Amino acid sequence: MLRLITLWVSLLVAAAGFASAQTNVELGGIEVDTSAAIEVTADSLTVAQESGSAVFDGNVIIAQGDLRLTADQVTVIYGTDTSEITRLIASGGVTFVTADEAAEAQNADYDIKSGLLVLTGDVLLTQGPSAISAGQMTINVTDGTASMEGRVRTVLQQGDN
Repeated sequence: MLRLITLWVSLLVAAAGFASAQTNVELGGIEVDTSAAIEVTADSLTVAQESGSAVFDGNVIIAQGDLRLTADQVTVIYGTDTSEITRLIASGGVTFVTADEAAEAQNADYDIKSGLLVLTGDVLLTQGPSAISAGQMTINVTDGTASMEGRVRTVLQQGDN
């Protein structure tokens, strides 16, 4: 499940302009072609240089290869140097999907400097027939640790079921 979140962060960061110079990156066993085109579709885009932000609003879809992120809104917040992204916020029914995994939450907030990604509101991670849900999930993408809070429930399918 953590590799799905790592892929999600990778996709968001790449979409915001931080795509790696490498051609292929392997994350949790899934190979991601970072040279693949990143397509961002939204009903509107607002860039506010004075506040250092860009907001993709309405039916946002970010795609790279087989990876898809959808949300009502995705906000990119820049540091003092506008080429440096400091924070990414997705809100309104956030869904991240690969061929066999999915993550859902109402909101996602990624602080790039701290490496913390916080998913809140009806968090649900699925991988095949297995699932885990909670009110909030905090992932440290730097060290690969995660914690879930708020009525955690998991269903782990074993064998060929």
